[in-house]
Amino acid sequence: MLILPFGSVVVSCQAPHDSPFAGPNFMAAFARAAELGGASGFRAEGVADVEAIRQISSLPIVGITKRRSGTESVFITPTFADAAAVVAAGADVVALDATERPRQDGESLPNLVRRIHEELGVPVLGDIDSVDSGITALKAGVDALATTLSGYTGGPVPEGPDLELVRDLVALEACAVVAEGRISRPDHVEAAFALGAHAVVIGGAITDPVQLTRRFVNRAQHALAGRVPAC
Repeated sequence: MLILPFGSVVVSCQAPHDSPFAGPNFMAAFARAAELGGASGFRAEGVADVEAIRQISSLPIVGITKRRSGTESVFITPTFADAAAVVAAGADVVALDATERPRQDGESLPNLVRRIHEELGVPVLGDIDSVDSGITALKAGVDALATTLSGYTGGPVPEGPDLELVRDLVALEACAVVAEGRISRPDHVEAAFALGAHAVVIGGAITDPVQLTRRFVNRAQHALAGRVPAC
């Protein structure tokens, strides 16, 4: 059971550490605004942000931590301690990197998923980057798959969402599929649901004003290239 209702639009309330909006008060405000707009739940990173959002909303929270240790190992909820911390803070679901990359503490993915189920009593959302890693994650016992890491585990980052991966995961007919990653327009959401997604997660397109401003500025600069002021 994923907990997120079918057809959910989930807002990822996260901010880079150098963002003016970093911090639990801002993330709670983003979550409140998202709930007023009709969001069905949130994705949040870290104990402080999860706690702040739980205080202002009863909607489901997908909790994660991010702990970077080199470029090759997983960094989204890499350990059981990380999972336990966000659940204690109020998360209803734990999301974690379910790719085949090594984990920082050496614990196997199947064992980690089992411990989260048995000791924490919450579902596990496996963030994957390909159909192969999705199949591996399912064998490890995750309750649902998310396309979160497609395009972020090597090579150039694509511009748009990986809707082909959504389609291929849905075709496995094995679990709920959550579309996440570079979903920036309403037609992306519509396309993901048309392909069979159970839920869609939207992040920076809603909660990153710096990114949004940069997109408009870049388009303005492109439109003005070669032009000379009239006066």
